[in-house]
Amino acid sequence: MSKKENKPLLLLTNDDGINAKGLKVLIEAFAGFGELLVVVPDKGQSAMSHAITINQPIFLNKIKEKENLTIYTCSGTPVDCVKLALNKITKRKPDFLISGINHGTNSSVSIIYSGTMAAALEGYINDIPSIGFSVIDHSPDANFEIAEKYSKIIFKKISENNLPKNICLNVNFPNTKPENVRGIKFSRQARAKWVEEFEKRTNPHNKEYYWLTGKFQNFEENAEDTDEWALKNNYVSIVPVQFDFTAYDTLKIFKDKNYEIEI
Repeated sequence: MSKKENKPLLLLTNDDGINAKGLKVLIEAFAGFGELLVVVPDKGQSAMSHAITINQPIFLNKIKEKENLTIYTCSGTPVDCVKLALNKITKRKPDFLISGINHGTNSSVSIIYSGTMAAALEGYINDIPSIGFSVIDHSPDANFEIAEKYSKIIFKKISENNLPKNICLNVNFPNTKPENVRGIKFSRQARAKWVEEFEKRTNPHNKEYYWLTGKFQNFEENAEDTDEWALKNNYVSIVPVQFDFTAYDTLKIFKDKNYEIEI
């Protein structure tokens, strides 16, 4: 086995695309942890959730290759990036999949829409220990100082102790100064939603169109065990997530004889 093959293989991806500052920070932060294979969208693919490309070809382009770092861009979605990496690029299974660092929070219900977390979940579906990292700052020049520091701390701890099977981690960083970070909290996903509105507008050609707007509504503001509370109070939030949507408590109720359906 070559010296290169002895190093852990880390598959890095995102949904903000190749030019995102968060990706550059992620590559720099994880350069010392092993061999990096980076496969990312060639343009922003935010809010694509677990979408895959099936009605058009996907293009893959190698843009950099040097010792311990290979970078590809992909014309598809974040999940396309992971699938192509596993099926067509790497000859060995990655030891970890790291997605991010996302510009914008993926806490609470946002995980459903997130391309960042969909990529992490695709890794977990393929039995790869996976983590998604996000900051509460959508700006292209977001401050990643906290994310860079704590992503390495979290990854080191997880890699030394092994991530439990059948879950991946959704990690969100608060938007505050580094000295104000109060610690790291394992949290649950807050019960919340986006209250959406569609602004009706007219373009210069007098054609009507709609622009999605809205606001975030947290239904349990005071619950101190949620990711939203942790972030609001300047903690780094870690939520273990899974892809089994089964409501097991309700399933037990439905299996009760009172719910039997005869055919």
